[in-house]
Amino acid sequence: MDFLPIDALREALLLTLIVSAPLLLAALVVGLLTSLAQAVTQVQDQTLAFLPKIVAVVITTIVLLGWLGARMIDFAVRMFGGPW
Repeated sequence: MDFLPIDALREALLLTLIVSAPLLLAALVVGLLTSLAQAVTQVQDQTLAFLPKIVAVVITTIVLLGWLGARMIDFAVRMFGGPW
């Protein structure tokens, strides 16, 4: 069976979803917890909503860097390796 360009596009989009999901999930959880804390304490400061999300995404990226890199390298090898 031939490897079609549409298959490469499908794999690229799937990899994008898989790689970005943990980072987005970390930002979502921290954002919800921060919003809940702001609602309870009635503190409405924009930096309190933004800064913890950045820190959570950076920490998640550092923790998962090996796994994320391995997934992207495997994809690059498959795409540029050729059919031979």
